[in-house]
Amino acid sequence: MNTALSVPRTLQPRVVRTLSVAQIFSGLGNGSTLALGSILAVDLSGSDAWAGSVNTALTLGTAATAIPLSQLALARGRRVALTAGLAAAVGGTALMVGAVATGLFVLLLAGAFLVGLASAVNLQARFAVTDLADPARRGRDLSLVVWAITVGAVAGPNMVGPGAVLAGGLGIPAQAGPFLIPAAGMVIGAAIVALFLRPDPLLTRRALDGDGPAAKGPGPFRAGWQILRGHPAAGAAIVAVVAAHAVMVAVMSMTPLHMQHHAGHAGGNPDTIALIGFTISLHIAGMYALSPLMGWLTARLGAAPTVLAGLGALAAAAALTGLAARHMPAVAVGLVLLGLGWSAATVAGSALLVSTL
Repeated sequence: MNTALSVPRTLQPRVVRTLSVAQIFSGLGNGSTLALGSILAVDLSGSDAWAGSVNTALTLGTAATAIPLSQLALARGRRVALTAGLAAAVGGTALMVGAVATGLFVLLLAGAFLVGLASAVNLQARFAVTDLADPARRGRDLSLVVWAITVGAVAGPNMVGPGAVLAGGLGIPAQAGPFLIPAAGMVIGAAIVALFLRPDPLLTRRALDGDGPAAKGPGPFRAGWQILRGHPAAGAAIVAVVAAHAVMVAVMSMTPLHMQHHAGHAGGNPDTIALIGFTISLHIAGMYALSPLMGWLTARLGAAPTVLAGLGALAAAAALTGLAARHMPAVAVGLVLLGLGWSAATVAGSALLVSTL
C-alpha cells in the first residue's frame, strides 16, 4: 500500500513552509561563529595553534548531539527535538558572549559546542521535510529547506557591525555583539517550530504507516552498522557526505585567520573583520543558495553523478585556495566553489540516503 497517498494535501506544503522560515532565523548562529571563531580562539588562548579549536568544538557539538536529537525525535517527534536543539544553541551563544566578557577560553569552547546543536537542527530539518514528502518530490522539498537557510547563514557573518553597535548600547565588549543578534534569531526559529510544526511530520508518518511507538533495539551505533551492512548504497552516501563536510570545514575554518594575517602583512586594514565576514558569507551562499539547483540535478542526473560532481568541485576548491593562498580574490572564489561542492554532495548524498533506507 502506498501510504504517501494518505497524506493530507495541505500538510506537506505547511511542513515545508514552517521548516523553511525557521531555517532563515536559526541559520544566523553558525555564521557568526564561523566568521569570528578562529580569531577569538587565538585572542583568548594566546596561540595560533588553537585557531581551529572553536570550529572543532562547533563540529563536535553537531556530531555528538545528532543521535540524541534523532532519538528524541523518535520518542517525542520532530517538533520537540528541533525546538530543544535550538534552545540549547541559544545557551551556547550566551556562553560565547560570557567568554568574550571574561576572557575564559574554555567558556568559548563550551559555547561553540552548544551552538553546534543549531547546526544539528539545521541538518536534521532536511530529513524532517522528507517524512511526508512524495518520493518524486523528495529531493525538491529537501533542497528548498536547505536553500532557506541561505538568508540567515549569509547574514550571520555580517552581524559584526550591527552587533558591535548593540554591544556598545548594552555595555559589553564589541566582539560579543555579533552573537546577540543570532541568539535572537534562534529564539524566533525555535518559536516557529514549536508553534507551527503541527501535526508533527514524523509522528504523522508513523501513524499513516501503522507503526507504534519506536521500539527499543540495539544501541544506536550498533543498529546503524547493522543497517549499513545491508544497504551498501546508504554507506556510500554517508561516506560522501562525511568527506564533503570534512573538506569544507578543513578549508573554511582556517580562512578567517589566514585573511587576518594577510591583511596584517599588507599593512593592516581596519575593516578586516568585515571583509572576513563578507568572504564567509560568499562561502555560505555557495553552500545554500543554489541548493534547489542541486535538488533538480539530483532528480535529473541521479544522486550518484551529482555527488561525484560535488566532490570534484571540492577538490578543485582545495587546490585553488592552496595554490593561490596569498591572493584574496582567488581565495574568495575558492570558498564559493567549496560551498557549491559541499551543496551538491550533501543534497544529493542526503537524498540518496533517504531513498535507500
